[in-house]
Amino acid sequence: MNETRPPITRRRMLAATVAACAAPLIVPGNAVRAAAASGNRKRVLRVAHLTDIHVQPERGAGDGMAQCLDHVHDLDDPPQLILFGGDNIMDTFANTRQRGEVQWKLWHKMMQGHCRIPHKACIGNHDVWGWHKKHSQTTGKEPGWGKDWAIDELKLPGRYYSFDRSGWHFIVLDSTHPHPDEPDSYIACLDEQQHEWLAADLAEIPAQTPVLVLSHMPICSVTGPRPQDDSRYPQWQVSRSIMHVDARRVQKQFHKHGNVRLALSGHVHMIDRVRFMGTTYCCNGAVCGAWWKGDRPGCDEGYALIDLYDNGSFEIQYVAYNWRVRKV
Repeated sequence: MNETRPPITRRRMLAATVAACAAPLIVPGNAVRAAAASGNRKRVLRVAHLTDIHVQPERGAGDGMAQCLDHVHDLDDPPQLILFGGDNIMDTFANTRQRGEVQWKLWHKMMQGHCRIPHKACIGNHDVWGWHKKHSQTTGKEPGWGKDWAIDELKLPGRYYSFDRSGWHFIVLDSTHPHPDEPDSYIACLDEQQHEWLAADLAEIPAQTPVLVLSHMPICSVTGPRPQDDSRYPQWQVSRSIMHVDARRVQKQFHKHGNVRLALSGHVHMIDRVRFMGTTYCCNGAVCGAWWKGDRPGCDEGYALIDLYDNGSFEIQYVAYNWRVRKV
């Protein structure tokens, strides 16, 4: 399975983990922990996870994307693979074709001028064209409507796919789907076809092969729940557009196969780490911070660096690239 299958720098580095913000995260089963402790492991791949770039002409976002990519390339120990985590452009969900063309043109300009490292990508909700028909001035019958345009621009083999690299198996998911009750909105989940594909893909992977999953919206996150303050006794709620509504089903698949080590996501523009049923779920901030308007809570504009090891362990750190906000 070597083919793709369709459906510091010299600057300051920030590390983030569940327990402390100062140390990289190493995730292990007992065998992995023992190997890590003895030093009996070898790094096989360094990956950069750049999510939620939201590139647009305004607020210097193109320059910000370029600065982030340059930062990645200028690392003393640069990655061999970049994973783009969705919401690559600011928005086509509720924008016209003309506006989308401007954003994709800027995306390609920045990629051509500043990215020499091999890369893969997933689709974010803002990359989907026209689902908000009124604001996008679409009917749903236009060529490229929905996800097809993003698939073409990002040169993806499909809206979900998998590939192998350096002894690890990578699964890229499509987590944006139409809201059943609100035609101009979306929910975070996998469709039935994708659930079946995921089960079949995992079933083909040898038990000793570690797996990394990439999705735009988090499958599991502590930043997803939000307090609702409209009653005497507020309670936590999770929007269907924030975190996977089918999380338990996906997690059961991961747990059944036992080798899904890491699941990366973005969408919330914050950083968190959750370890559950043998898999670690990581929301890795946002290149754009708060949509190029400043920092999100506890999260500078930045990206994650992930070191993958031959024994299935990994280390992850969040890196700020020192962006200075612009007003226009």
